[in-house]
Amino acid sequence: MTEADSHSHQHNHNDCIASALAIAEAKCTEQGQRLTKVRRRALELIWESHRPLGAYQLLAKLVEEGFNSAPPTVYRALDFLLEAGLIHKVESMNAYLGCTQADKNHTGYFLICQDCHDVLEFDYQDIHSSLENKAAAHGFELRSETIELTGRCASCKDS
Repeated sequence: MTEADSHSHQHNHNDCIASALAIAEAKCTEQGQRLTKVRRRALELIWESHRPLGAYQLLAKLVEEGFNSAPPTVYRALDFLLEAGLIHKVESMNAYLGCTQADKNHTGYFLICQDCHDVLEFDYQDIHSSLENKAAAHGFELRSETIELTGRCASCKDS
C-alpha cells in the first residue's frame, strides 16, 4: 500500500493486481525466470489481500482453489517473489506484502498500525545510505536490513 492508498481503499484493486503482474512479468523476462502458475497466483493473492498475508493463509487459499500445493511449494514461490523484489516480508508479522515499488531497486521500510494492522511501505534512500555508511565505518558489510515502526495510523488515531 502506498502512502496515498493508506486506509482509503478508494482505488481499483484490479488495477493494483494488473500492475503488479505486469511488473512481475517484465522482471521475470529480464531475469530469464518464469512466473509459474503458483508464483503468479501467490502474487495475485498477496495483492488481493492488501494486507500482509502469512504463508499458511496463502497455502490455504491455493489449496481451496485446487492447486496441489504443499508448504515447500508455497515457500519456494514466496522465496522467488522475495528475491525478484516483487514482495516484502514483514518480519514482525511473519507475513508477506506486495511491493509498491517493485519496478525499482529499493529497501522497503514499514509503518505498522497496531490497531487495524494496515502496513504502509515507505522508501527513503537517505535512511538506507546512512545505515550503509554507519556499518562501513565499523568495517561491517550490510547485507539486509529490517525497519518496521509500530504505532497508530491516522484513521485509528482519529477514531
